[in-house]
Amino acid sequence: MEFTITQFLSLDGVTQAPGDPDEDTAGGFDRGGWFVPHVDDEFLETAVEWIGEADAFLLGARTYAAFGQAWPHVEPPDPFAPSMNGLPKHVVTTSALDTGWGPVTVHRDLSTVATLKAAPGRELQVHGSTTLSWSLLQADLVDRLRLVVVPVVLGAGRRFFPSAGPVSGWDTVSSRVTSTGVVLSVLERSDTVEFGRYPPES
Repeated sequence: MEFTITQFLSLDGVTQAPGDPDEDTAGGFDRGGWFVPHVDDEFLETAVEWIGEADAFLLGARTYAAFGQAWPHVEPPDPFAPSMNGLPKHVVTTSALDTGWGPVTVHRDLSTVATLKAAPGRELQVHGSTTLSWSLLQADLVDRLRLVVVPVVLGAGRRFFPSAGPVSGWDTVSSRVTSTGVVLSVLERSDTVEFGRYPPES
């Protein structure tokens, strides 16, 4: 399976609580729901295509708990409900977890998660789960990034990329702008990272 991360980002890299003011107020964050005004038909069509590539989901405990409260109450004709409620979920946590939203497998560390790359299937998709996403990137387990960049600066909140970490290279496979100014980009892991000097030395 290929590991794919889908992440909503503000221009300053914040990922926290894109969908609702009460979604995640950790750290006193009071600016949730920043993505909702930018949703349009083009984004929804693209999101349906993306989630249609999933054969399973990989989530952090916080995201799993939040999704587990909401998605069991969502049914077709919502286009995301069959995948969200029907596909296997894998959750990485060392804490106790209410596993009522299934089917679900709990992983205590990334070592067992890494073995899923050898399992048959298409994409193992990560949605949200910022801390888990960064751990996967550090462990060089991610094959693809789908970044939804929203034209807003939040000035506070949990960020996708921390201030320090390993260097990694990515190739832009596709990128386009929706009617509301959201940039939808797909990037795949590159084996090289190049550095240079400008102007070039003769």
